[in-house]
Amino acid sequence: MRTQRAAIYGGTFDPVHNGHIQVARRVQKIFALDEIIFVPACAPPHKRSAAITSAFHRFAMLALATENDDRLRVSTIELDHPDRPYAVETVARMKTELGSECRLFFLMGADSWSEITTWRDWQSLLKMSEQIVMTRPGYNLNAAAVDGATIVDVRGLGELQIPVGINDRTPKAFLTDAVFADVSATAIREAARRCEGERLREMVPASVAVYIEKNDLYKN
Repeated sequence: MRTQRAAIYGGTFDPVHNGHIQVARRVQKIFALDEIIFVPACAPPHKRSAAITSAFHRFAMLALATENDDRLRVSTIELDHPDRPYAVETVARMKTELGSECRLFFLMGADSWSEITTWRDWQSLLKMSEQIVMTRPGYNLNAAAVDGATIVDVRGLGELQIPVGINDRTPKAFLTDAVFADVSATAIREAARRCEGERLREMVPASVAVYIEKNDLYKN
């Protein structure tokens, strides 16, 4: 029986938008994953000084955005442990939840990958999960290996060409340019503040737009 594959998709999701959903669905398909797990952060270590919408609202919007896709789910694993906000801690808890046989991936952007060696206990993170590094098409990302991870450059390859079926447990970082979606959270909040409903619905799922309007989010 094939080992289950899942990916953690972390972020503030303030709010979740069409770009997030498109990325999740594309990654799920091209890497043949059983599920994408959205993990909203309580207060990311690098954004502790920023004003972030309450966890309640961010979770509710994620739940609405994913409710019609069984391959997407939302976890409160970080919201339940605000005292342990680091990725390595989240991955360790998630591995316990999913079981040792699950092949676990961690989604991140190219900017995050370029700074991975500055993350808390990053070596352990690379051992516990494989990375899917999402880049813009044409993005000049140095593919030099990071100690402890084998770089697998799959940029430009289709879903049938990406070698995710390899059974060895060598930590890998897959570089892909097939999942980029350019949606600005700042533009979404501006549209909400100006009550531009039509523009808002171009950037977020309809159910999320209704929720934002009903709860007067991003007005201040």
